[in-house]
Amino acid sequence: MENVVGGGRLRLAEVFVSIEDPRQRSKVRHDLVEVLVVAVTGVLAGADTFAEIELWAREKLDWLRRYLPLEHGIPSHDTFGRLFGLIDPVQFESAFRRWMDGALPALGSQVVAIDGKTSRRSGKGEEPALHLVSAFAAGAGVVLGQRKTEEKSNEIKAIPELLATLALAGCTVTIDAMGTQTAIAGAIRERGADYVLTVKDNQPKLAESIEDFFRCFEANPAEHTPHTSSVTLEKGHGRIETRRCYAFGQIDCLANPRQWPGLASFAVLERERIVGGKTSVERHLCISSLAPEATLIARAARAHWSVEMLHWCMDVAFADDQMRARTGFAAHNLSTLKHIVLNLIRLDKVKRKGGLKARRLIAATSDLYRAQLLGLE
Repeated sequence: MENVVGGGRLRLAEVFVSIEDPRQRSKVRHDLVEVLVVAVTGVLAGADTFAEIELWAREKLDWLRRYLPLEHGIPSHDTFGRLFGLIDPVQFESAFRRWMDGALPALGSQVVAIDGKTSRRSGKGEEPALHLVSAFAAGAGVVLGQRKTEEKSNEIKAIPELLATLALAGCTVTIDAMGTQTAIAGAIRERGADYVLTVKDNQPKLAESIEDFFRCFEANPAEHTPHTSSVTLEKGHGRIETRRCYAFGQIDCLANPRQWPGLASFAVLERERIVGGKTSVERHLCISSLAPEATLIARAARAHWSVEMLHWCMDVAFADDQMRARTGFAAHNLSTLKHIVLNLIRLDKVKRKGGLKARRLIAATSDLYRAQLLGLE
């Protein structure tokens, strides 16, 4: 089965063939690559569970056999579940990244947002729910890779491991306060990328030094040059939102600035919202290896929130928070599978109207559209 995306030509079967079959050979009835391709196609068509994949695939067996032998038909949902529970998730993630390298070979100057998400119902007994740290290319709207961590507090360890697998030269990487660590800043710079890192109470001295500087700036802006600023205004749905960014290059005014590899600027971002006559103001702090250009930093900071749309899409379009796959590595591998499908839809050259859920509905009912997404037409 073939897939044509991003100007390149990749075969899903060739991507999946690198994954080691964990089953005993004497008990293998269904080919591993065929099972994985059927699973991708089922999820593309709207299936969110192994039972739904089986039901849909049985109904479309004749169509699937145009491209796959499927000598023994469609596996049962129990077979899907057991197999996904056994497949090495590291190998599956590696196959995913190889596929993305061909699908999106050059990121250019995109913003890559890194953030974690928990699949809330995937836990079992004392075993914690699945928590994945994902890298999201904001401009393309696709997932570049993911890394499992046992719990949110372990993101600090997972983020450098994820970064080491990605080609990020020329990109700007954004991470929330959890990832504002000197080692992570260094790992980003080693990948040839810039960073914009949120500063909160987990770096108290750094945050305090930025706040002190900005208070002095507000009191007398003329004495705190050079600096740059940007303002954007949005109106709609009964609200007025003004976003301001002030960027500074006086890094020697910060607490221990030399510990941050490549540090070149810091910024204060304000969001003022007027809704129903009531005004609220939020303020965020960040440090960056970018030059003190407010427009660049504001763009990167705004793009970071696109990763929240990824989390929302996974929950709403793919029912991720309702996922109950709990056997072995099943939840992890099923999440990776859903990221593959999300990327298939987002990389579609013929942009259809509607969101992910709507386009999965079309893929379920239209043999032509489904084949186009998979590169068969």
